[in-house]
This record gives sequence, C-alpha cells and structure tokens, in this order.
Amino acid sequence: MKAVILAGGYGTRISEESGVRPKPMVEIGGKPILWHIMKIYSYYGINEFVICCGYKGHMIKEYFANYCLHNSDVTFDMRKNSMEVHRNNTESWKVTLVDTGEGTMTGGRLKRVQQYVGDETFCLTYGDGVSDVDIAAAIEFHKAQGTMATLTAVQQPGRFGAFNLSSEATRINQFQEKPTGGEMPWINGGFFVLEPGVFDYIEDDSTTWEREPMEQLAKEGELSAYRHTGFWQPMDTLRDKHVLEELWQKNEAPWNVWCRMLSNAKN
Repeated sequence: MKAVILAGGYGTRISEESGVRPKPMVEIGGKPILWHIMKIYSYYGINEFVICCGYKGHMIKEYFANYCLHNSDVTFDMRKNSMEVHRNNTESWKVTLVDTGEGTMTGGRLKRVQQYVGDETFCLTYGDGVSDVDIAAAIEFHKAQGTMATLTAVQQPGRFGAFNLSSEATRINQFQEKPTGGEMPWINGGFFVLEPGVFDYIEDDSTTWEREPMEQLAKEGELSAYRHTGFWQPMDTLRDKHVLEELWQKNEAPWNVWCRMLSNAKN
C-alpha cells in the first residue's frame, strides 16, 4: 500500500519557518516533520510514498536526493571520482516526489498524483501533523466499513473540518470544512484510507479535497470515521512546533512509535 502526503502548501501560519523552507521540512528533533510522518507509516509496513510537492518543492527533492549520503558512512576517492558506502542507515523507502504546482488546492494535488497511486487502496495525510494513530487498525476498519473513504476522527477544538458523529455511528452524514458557529467535538485529523474511486470526485486543480469531494462522499454515505482518542497534533504555528519539539527532547513524543518498538524489544 502507498501513502500519499500533501506537502505543497505555503504554511502561512508558521511563516517564521516556512518563509525559508516548505512547512513539511520544518524540523522536530533535527528531522523534518515529513520524516516523522513517514516513520509512522513505515512502522506499520507502508514504505512507498508519493509526496505532493509545491511551494519550495525543490528543497524536499534535494533532501531525499542526499538522504543516503547524509545517513551513511562513506569513502570518497578523489582520484577515481568515486564514492563507497560502508554503512547505510537509511530506511527501505521508495519515495516519488511530484511537482503538483504552487497554487494547486489539496484536491487538485491528489488528482495530479493519480497515475502514481494506481488502482489500489491507499493512504493520504497532511505533511504537517503527527499522531500515535494505529494505521493498521484504521486500514482494517476502512475495509470493514466498505466505504470509499475513511478519515481519522480526533477531538480537538479549533479550525478544522468538523462533523456530527453519534456514539454508535461509523458513517458521517454531514461534513463541513472549518465551520462557523457552534461547536462540534470531532474534527478531521487526516490519516485517511481511500479507494481509487475518490479521484472521480475531484474536478481540477481548484478543487479543495476537504470541501466538494468530502462533502459529496458524506452525502452518499461513502465517508467513514475511524475514531482516534490518543495523541494528535498539527504543526500550524510556531507554538505548535515548540510543543512538538519539547515532547521530542523529553523523549515523550507519543508519535514516536518506532522507538517504542525498539525499546519494548530490548525489554
């Protein structure tokens, strides 16, 4: 299974960082938040990624172009103009980086990578948020629901797409992006599991995934919600970055599931 990551936005709410780099490349613990997201998926056996680049996308491409070099022991033979890799500490990732345009909306970005996704179930998430969501459980839940799309529902007050979800329900019958007035307890936390049929709901570059496509999927009973009551944190502002950085430095980062696995194995 592939994971598509939306990494092309301007990140205007964290302009202190995004003015010099794309938001997915803002670092937590010395690594881009994009790397953290990929490590979460990799922990659950998903190692093939399609990155939707846009604003300053060349920096993301350069990061992966040099990834092996920066994470390996190497010998350079200047006379022969050759390089020998002695110890490779890189992950077994296959990363496709696609220029989806600077001004393209989220739905348009997804539509532009359709050829790289193929005709199989795939994951989709945003390039600026981390969580300890159980990806494997979310995928199994999606398969059991039989719907075209499943999002991860999280409880967080704020600025994201919201919907009503009763205690027994698993289907969403009304979705509204960034609602005004009233409070809705469940919000769109990303970490989607999708069927390739969702591409038919996207018209062009101007389509926002969280609006027409998701609203229509909800109306048709094709949008399910996987409830996640654990940790979830977007990196929208500099304050959010500081929160994540502090958790990482204290070795208390809940999304660091790959290190917990190593720690449990040692114990």
